[in-house]
Amino acid sequence: MAEHEHDRFHTSRRTGKEGAGASGVETPLPTEPGRGPAWRPLAHLWWRFSRGMTLGVRGVILSPQRHVLLLRHTYVSGWQFPGGGVEPGETLREALARELDEEAGIKVEGEPALHGVFFNSFASRRDHVAVYVVERYRTGTLLTLPNREIEAVEFFALDRLPRDTTPGTRRRLHEIEGRLPPAPRW
Repeated sequence: MAEHEHDRFHTSRRTGKEGAGASGVETPLPTEPGRGPAWRPLAHLWWRFSRGMTLGVRGVILSPQRHVLLLRHTYVSGWQFPGGGVEPGETLREALARELDEEAGIKVEGEPALHGVFFNSFASRRDHVAVYVVERYRTGTLLTLPNREIEAVEFFALDRLPRDTTPGTRRRLHEIEGRLPPAPRW
């Protein structure tokens, strides 16, 4: 990856209230004009509680300059790692590659390192997330942002994260840097 190639991820900012609520819990964003149908939050709630155990993957994309790739979804607040659900018949590695390509245009090269598997009680009582550290990658398709799912994708210096970076994202970065021991919960 070229030294400044990650600069192409810098996207436009949104307006409105950002960040986790007073409790620090990631909360769905209110529907705004052009942000999707008003029923989406209800459909998301139904989906969350109608499924059995769920498994997701997140990728901690680190540039050679030790910048981390974060994104902001249209349906939850805060900056976080790219990732998503593991589909039936998919391995964790396959799901990671698919999600990173879909959400950030990143193509994984080599084997990412598994940082850990975490219980994510913020999403539901049945959700687990596998977190991988990806240091070998190349950029793929340039994404048109914002889109229906992703509002912004950007690299940030580890010591200059946005104020509304989610608590779980900050915790994982501190663990990866060796500043905190790994925790079992997101």
